[in-house]
Amino acid sequence: MATNLDDLVNMKGVILAFEFTADGTCTSYKNVTREMVAMICRFCAAVTMNFNALASGFTELSEQQWVPQKGWIYVGGTHTVIMGKGGRRGVFAYSADVSIDEVFAALDGSD
Repeated sequence: MATNLDDLVNMKGVILAFEFTADGTCTSYKNVTREMVAMICRFCAAVTMNFNALASGFTELSEQQWVPQKGWIYVGGTHTVIMGKGGRRGVFAYSADVSIDEVFAALDGSD
């Protein structure tokens, strides 16, 4: 299923959507200011990098497959961050309204 950022922001509970490169450079975004998304992408890129390092370590130590990373989810307060596409495409959402499974599946769709 092809899903673009417009489709993502139209999903129930989703506030904004964005994509970035491995170094945290924003490549596209919806429903957020340029300044705010630049900060969001830098922070999310750092979290993605940390999870990639952990996954590599866990794979080596446990002899079980933890890579490649498919994404990650953070829930705090009233908001949820859902990252897919290897941790480089994501949304911010209202926790009470969003279907995490549905959005995570949609994040893997390509434009």
